[in-house]
Amino acid sequence: MQSKPIQLHLRSDNITQGKSRAPNRSMYYGMGYKETDFGKPMVGVANGHSTITPCNSGLQKLADAAVEGILEAGGNPQIFGTPTISDGMAMGTEGMKYSLVSREVIADCIETCVQGQWMDGVVVVGGCDKNMPGGLMGMLRANVPSIYVYGGTILPGKWKGQDLNIVSVFEAVGQNSAGKISDQELKDIEQHAIPGTGSCGGMYTANTMSSAFEALGISLPYSSTMANPHDEKQNSAKESAKVLLEAIKKDIKPRDIVTKKAIENAVAVIMATGGSTNAVLHFLAIAHAAEVEWTIDDFERIRQKTPVICDLKPSGKYLAVDLHMAGGIPQVMKLLLNAGLLHGDCITITGQTIAEVLKDIPDAPRADQDVIRPLSDPMYAQGHLAILKGNLSPEGAVAKITGLKNPVITGPARVFDDEQSALQAILDGKIKAGDVMVLRYLGPKGGPGMPEMLAPTGALIGAGLGESVGLITDGRFSGGTWGMVVGHVAPEAAAGGTIALVHEGDAITIDARKLLLELNVPQEEIAKRRAAWTAPAPRYTRGVQAKFAFNASSASKGAVLDSF
Repeated sequence: MQSKPIQLHLRSDNITQGKSRAPNRSMYYGMGYKETDFGKPMVGVANGHSTITPCNSGLQKLADAAVEGILEAGGNPQIFGTPTISDGMAMGTEGMKYSLVSREVIADCIETCVQGQWMDGVVVVGGCDKNMPGGLMGMLRANVPSIYVYGGTILPGKWKGQDLNIVSVFEAVGQNSAGKISDQELKDIEQHAIPGTGSCGGMYTANTMSSAFEALGISLPYSSTMANPHDEKQNSAKESAKVLLEAIKKDIKPRDIVTKKAIENAVAVIMATGGSTNAVLHFLAIAHAAEVEWTIDDFERIRQKTPVICDLKPSGKYLAVDLHMAGGIPQVMKLLLNAGLLHGDCITITGQTIAEVLKDIPDAPRADQDVIRPLSDPMYAQGHLAILKGNLSPEGAVAKITGLKNPVITGPARVFDDEQSALQAILDGKIKAGDVMVLRYLGPKGGPGMPEMLAPTGALIGAGLGESVGLITDGRFSGGTWGMVVGHVAPEAAAGGTIALVHEGDAITIDARKLLLELNVPQEEIAKRRAAWTAPAPRYTRGVQAKFAFNASSASKGAVLDSF
């Protein structure tokens, strides 16, 4: 018996049919649509292309490839733009305070266009750090069939036979100020670190989030570690669009994919690959958008049972391109699946389960590489993103503990109410081994926008103080940061958190073994200081920063704007 053709029930039918059909169709005809087009899915392409940053300057070819895929699969592509902020370029400036804000703007753009134009599905194309969490949050809010196309990683720069990347430059600044390299060497590193298009090359925030999206099943296998300049990235973008058209037929939506078990899979991969601290903040926000119960303590639960098995920068040796050549995220996932550390029954955008996607992946990593280690020989027995609590962070803080010989320090507080003065103190040689730097009023409300602290942390590494100086902040860290650093301290200083009450010279303990962040001051003295504390005036009273500061939740809740 002959099977009946699949009948699509499209959201866009509501636009192109019924009483308002004529005026609505007239506007489509003005863009070259034919009558036969109105039975096809209307598929958005959220294009993050810009010439602001190398991360996004190579995206147009991917958006074009996605459009080709949509047309070949029988859909109508509808292209719209999303903005970006370059974290690497904005680092250390007032512009860095707009980075986290851009996550919300991107999510709003996608939700607004997909819902306002009543699209049947959306391909989101993005590169820089906030493109991914912002993109997925928008996809989850709209909850129509969706797929993420990552712009791809950058290729390594080369200088004197060494691989370079963006963090090489920030660390070189510290080396130069400490007299370890000359001004000319600093200039040479600066001019050779970024050879072309693509996102920062280590397991920094962009590659961390892309890897996590692959683990979620919202991106295609292997797509998260491809290099932007390589042809396979365009081919993957085109294939992604075709997969999305099938997902529209099957009505597979983001909230079908991004479940609690899927988030557990993503976090396990983040731990196994040594990913960015920013993933904690972003997955709290993603879970909120998906209406999945997930707290900061869930990261610690996954960390304690997941080993770090990839030797990747910033604390390891290799870049994302090396991980790709070694087997990519599918190889990492297969090892975790075989060890019972992944849920194999989670659905993906292809309609297959995780177990089905990984069915033909080898059970052991290739012997001719050492980027991915077997679970019997991990880099670290437990994950690297530890959640620290104590009187300084009763809601939690995030410490990245890979690469440290001794993740414990007690020392005198060196207190700074802004990033620039802290950086200058490092460059001027005023920070000594054993100090604990406190960078505050840099949280979601206080920054506002929770800027990243790569300039001071990079300077500490460059000066040789990465393991002997502690640094805590209610701001964030770049995915390129490593060292004795603790971020996302909550409650933040601007909200009256204990970090606001620290005085110069107070003893502070960071103990990643005991998961402790403590101000060693009597409780009575802390209470006295709290009674005398007054909130500072807002740094912005108009515009997007003022709106963000007014609405942002605590970092322990993802710094989201719609938690009412």
